[in-house]
This record gives sequence, C-alpha cells and structure tokens, in this order.
Amino acid sequence: MERIRYTLLKKLAKEAKEGKKRIAVIGDCATQQLATAIRGESVRRGYPLEVLDADYDQMEAQLLDPASEVYQFQPDYILLFASCEKLKNRFFDTVPAERAGFAEKEMARFQGLWQAISANCKAKILMFDFPEQSDAVFGSFALRTPVSFAFQLRKLNLLFSETAAAAYPNLYPIALSEIQAELGKSAFFEDRTWYLAKMAVCTDALPVVAARLLDTVTALAGKVKKCVVVDLDNTLWGGVIGDDGLDGIQLGELGDGPAFAALQRWLLELKRRGILLAVCSKNNEDTAKEPFEKHPEMVLRLEDFAAFVANWENKAENISRIQKTLNIGMDSFVFLDDNPFERNLVREMLPDVTVPELPEDPALVPAYLDSLHLFEAVSFSEEDAARTAQYQAEASRTAAQSHFTNYDEYLQSLNMTGEILPFDSFHYPRIAQLTQRSNQFNLRTVRYTEADIAAMAEDPDCFTRYMTLADRFGEHGLISVVICRKKNADTLFIDTWLMSCRVLRRGVEGCLFDAIVKMTLDAGFRYLEGEYLPTAKNKMVENFYEEIGMERVAEGQFLLDCTKHQNHAHYIHLNLL
Repeated sequence: MERIRYTLLKKLAKEAKEGKKRIAVIGDCATQQLATAIRGESVRRGYPLEVLDADYDQMEAQLLDPASEVYQFQPDYILLFASCEKLKNRFFDTVPAERAGFAEKEMARFQGLWQAISANCKAKILMFDFPEQSDAVFGSFALRTPVSFAFQLRKLNLLFSETAAAAYPNLYPIALSEIQAELGKSAFFEDRTWYLAKMAVCTDALPVVAARLLDTVTALAGKVKKCVVVDLDNTLWGGVIGDDGLDGIQLGELGDGPAFAALQRWLLELKRRGILLAVCSKNNEDTAKEPFEKHPEMVLRLEDFAAFVANWENKAENISRIQKTLNIGMDSFVFLDDNPFERNLVREMLPDVTVPELPEDPALVPAYLDSLHLFEAVSFSEEDAARTAQYQAEASRTAAQSHFTNYDEYLQSLNMTGEILPFDSFHYPRIAQLTQRSNQFNLRTVRYTEADIAAMAEDPDCFTRYMTLADRFGEHGLISVVICRKKNADTLFIDTWLMSCRVLRRGVEGCLFDAIVKMTLDAGFRYLEGEYLPTAKNKMVENFYEEIGMERVAEGQFLLDCTKHQNHAHYIHLNLL
C-alpha cells in the first residue's frame, strides 16, 4: 500500500477553506509540521479541520490559563503531544530515590491538564501515548527494575489507558506507540531532527500520524464502518467449495489454511466488537453453507453472520440487497473479495463501499487489513456484542410478517414491551455511541461523548429519555434517544431525537413522542419545539415532526402546544418513569 507523502498534505493544507470543526494542537515539542499534516489530511478526507498550532512547549501555560489562545480559539478537539524525549529528560532529572514513583507523578500532571481543559471548554481531548524507548542503562533487566526508564515508560502507558477508561470519558488516546512499531523506529524518529528542530516525529512519518488522528476524529463524527461483506471461495478458505468439496478446501493446517483461519479469527473479533458480518458469494446457497455447518476447522459459523447471500447474480446488486436488509448506509460497508473483477465491479457500481485491494498471497491478507485501520472505535457497550443476534431476530420478524395480511395484527402478535427512562450511568456508553453512529433517523445529527451525556443527565435544564424495546423474537436493546433543553419558562427544545431504523413503523415513534409530551407537561412546560437540520443522510425525517403532530412554523422549525396533544395508538406495553 503506497503511503501518502507529507508534500501532498502540505499542498492540500494550503487549499483548506473553512473547517467543519476546530482542533488545537499543543505539545512540549515542535508541532508546526504535524499541524500542517493534520490540516492536509483532513482536506484529503473531505472533512476539513481548522487547526491552531499553539506555541512551542506551552502546555501548562496554555491549558491552565482560562484566557489563553487555545481557549479563545474555542476548539472542538485539543490534541496533546507530550514527547517521549522530554519525558526521558524529566526522568533523568528525577533523583534516583524517587524514580519508582515517576509514572504516577507524570500521570498526576497529565490529569491536572485534562481537568483544566474540561473546566475551561467542551473540547474532546486527544492525546498520544508514548512510543517504546530504551536508555540502554539496564539493558533487558530494565523490564524488571522499577527505577529504570523503560519500566516507568511502560507503566505510564498502562496508567494512561486505565485512567482514561476509568475516569475520563472525554479523553481519546491515540496509539503513537503502534505507529512506531508499524514503521520501525528509524522511519519514525530521527535524532538529528530532534536535536536541531525538536521534532518528535520525522517528516515521512507525519502523514501516518495525521491519518491515525483523523481516524478518531471522523469516528467521533459518526463516520464509521459497520459491516464487512465477505466472499467465500479463496477469501474465507482456500479453493472452491463447489469444485474441491468439503475435504478439498484449505483450512486449519492444510496449505494456506492457517492464513485463512487467521482472517476468520479477526472477523470473529470484529463481530464480537459489534461489526456486522455478511456473506456475498457466487455459489449455490446450500453448497456455500456446507463448510459453516460441517467443516471442523471453520472458525466462523452461520450464526456469526447477519446476512447470507449466495447466488449467481452480480455482487454489486447482492450487496445492495444486503444493505436494504440491514438498513445501514452504503458508506458503512467494507467488501472483501479475492477476485479483482468483483472488486472493480463493486467499486464502479457502489463507490461508497470501501473495497480493499487484497494481496494475492493469502498469508499477507491479515496484516494488510490490519494496516488499513478501517474499524476505529470511540466507544463500546455490551449491546455491541449482541448486534448480530439482533439483526438475526429482525430476519425472523420479517419472516413472521409474511404470514399476516393485516399489519396491525402482526404488530399485536409481536408482544412488544418497552421502557422509557431518564439517562443513567449504565447506559451512557450506548447513548453516546448512538449519537455518534446514527445518521438516518436523526433530526439534528449532533454528536456527543460519554462525558457530554453524563453532564446532560445531571443538568437540571436538560430533560433526557432513552427507550428500549423487546418482543417475542428477542431484545432490540436501546433503540432511541431524546434530549430536550429548557428554552424559556414555557418551552422545551428537542436538542436531539434519534432512533434505530430497525424499529421503524412499529409504533415506537408515536409511543415515544407521547412520553416526551407527558414529560414536558409534568415538568411545567406548555410548548415543545423541534428542529430539523438536513444532512446528506437524514432526508427520511424532514417531515417527521409534522407527521407526528407538530406545526411547522418556519423552515425546519416546528412547535406543539402540549395541552392540545392527542396520544397515538400503538401496541407497546410500557414501563414509564
């Protein structure tokens, strides 16, 4: 895979116009070229950022001063770059008797900076971890003595991860250590460049660093991959099942079998993380399913897939069919196929689908896919692990619907139960994740972090609700989020309303709206105000507020006198607050 060069990013940075978001870059090392690379990479991705490069080595001065240049910039993101070289110098300046506590002391320092940022602005915090580095003082023995730099460096990285996970939901670590490991230290860091210019990353490595940063920023903006569609023959196993038979395909220890098994293990881990898997194969369906059902060395099984399409139609049409079944955006798909013809067909007919150019050698495929970093995550919840089962249950619902001629009778037969409750800490990760991932049924498409959600849950001027749904086929989980803010003494404003498209036309919309109206009246307000902000993906809800009973008072603006509201009919048995 050819890497982007810094000269290209520098050129693109000069073409940058007004950015979608703002990011402030601040470090104890030189960050000018990094800021340029970030700006250029953001333009290359079609998500231009306005970038502030703060003065050199001014982290405390900028972040502890509420009137600083960084806070005046009003950033959406603040990137902190604490270099490993400066860290090592501070370690050497620490008296030997205190070196065993060096990592804890450094972590306390960083926590002070994170707390200052949270107190002075609403920016999301991005921070690089520390690449591996040895001082050659103890050799390998450094890994077992707490007074060595290598020991304290590794300890600090562990503390960084543990502290971010436990106490700072608004903090997103960026794995600089992985980039150095991937490129090699000689391609990542140059001693002469550090001594002369205080650059902690060499110029050739900056595009990779900028790309990894943009992976996180765009994921926070909801630009994430949600489904991997895979071919079968010579992709999930070696050989052609229709020709070679069950005993002839390569899996396990046979031929290239270990490489195919490694790919399957990686896909299974993605599925456990909440990424949907789907099959798109040119095969007879019963033949295509045989290895999943009978081969003892298959890692993946049929129950791991949310959709399975095997026929002799062209794959672009079949992927479109899968997209309609799963009801997620086409730009959420990644397609894996060993055949260049099929890859090019999908690229031409479905340009929004990501189609990696897989190596011909199966042994190179797992590492190649790792290197693409296609599946950046900014949150994880227990419901992610159950996502495939939810889509399989949805297929059962669709099959059951075919037995009814009356849709109301079908809805009644589902025995739906739901809960509509205020936000609670257990659900903060899932609620934040929905705001980051939902695009279609999303009236204003505002993205929030776990820290944002927690703050709103405690804000007396915010009124929050989430809804869960279950039926006789299984749990849908948390499927809708509503956030209302006090506008004045009489009016609540619907800041956010989003919902999973999997539950459309089940009566959820009217059921939840009735609950919002009740919440509004119970809180002492009379009016409910809604707004529709159009995006490239939410056209389906442009008339939703009118259809649900609100009056259009201006373009994209809606109002309801809650005292005149009439409840909607539905078949959901509710547990309300």
